[in-house]
Amino acid sequence: MANTWIIAVEPEIAALVEHGRAVGGSVVAVTVGGTPVAGVDRVVDVPLAEGVPAEAAAPAVAAAVAAEAGDVVLAANKPAERVLAGAVAARLGAPYLHGLKKIGQGSAELSRFGGIALETVSFDTAVVAVLDGGAVPEGEAPAAEAASGEYYEATVTGQDKVDVSSANLGSAKRIVAAGRGFKAEEDLKLAEDLAAAIGAELACSRPLAEGADWMSADRYIGVSGQSVAPDLYIAVGISGQIQHTVGMVDSKVVVAVNNDDKAPIFEGADYGIVADLYEALPAIVEAAK
Repeated sequence: MANTWIIAVEPEIAALVEHGRAVGGSVVAVTVGGTPVAGVDRVVDVPLAEGVPAEAAAPAVAAAVAAEAGDVVLAANKPAERVLAGAVAARLGAPYLHGLKKIGQGSAELSRFGGIALETVSFDTAVVAVLDGGAVPEGEAPAAEAASGEYYEATVTGQDKVDVSSANLGSAKRIVAAGRGFKAEEDLKLAEDLAAAIGAELACSRPLAEGADWMSADRYIGVSGQSVAPDLYIAVGISGQIQHTVGMVDSKVVVAVNNDDKAPIFEGADYGIVADLYEALPAIVEAAK
């Protein structure tokens, strides 16, 4: 039976564990620097000296991932994990599955053409994929086995830190997404109030992140941005072009608020409110309270 190997620099790997359970075999986490991870069957830890970046452990991590034919190697879509996953793929001579949606023993479903189409592929070799890691799994972390191996010579000599707020949209259960229907940046307070009232993350369509620069890029949902699958997705002032909807098509319930009753967003919505968002949002917030 095929096994799953998870490369973990940080503990947010719940989505990776879920994919690993779908494969059916054991789920083994290869951690770096003593990162505690739960939800897995076994942990192999690659030690990391103080001041050494996780990327320097790439040779040791690659050696610790003893994947065999049919096994799956997963890593969170983060800078250090991407480097380590690349080292593992190179050592194994394994293909990289881009746009992974579902995976099982010997087969996977991949998103293609920006999410417009799905492709099913089969494999009998080890494969590597990088995707959103999700939240921190529940449960206790198993005792780690120590691994050894070679390291690159690298140390961190200085850091410039900037305090920024980041969004973990991949694991959000509720999302309020704002679009070009908002006339001014300060008007986003209406969407923020709604998100706060229902315990949701705030997101946006591409123009607000890459055009108006009202929100950070990690909150942009769409073909070249984030892909999400929350229980509830509220699209406010978003027309619903395919460049956006491919990023939220897996949402369980979609609510659209738009003053244009012919907006494409209503075609894929479970509930639609044809109204001016400046009148609708305060009413919805009041009802939510």
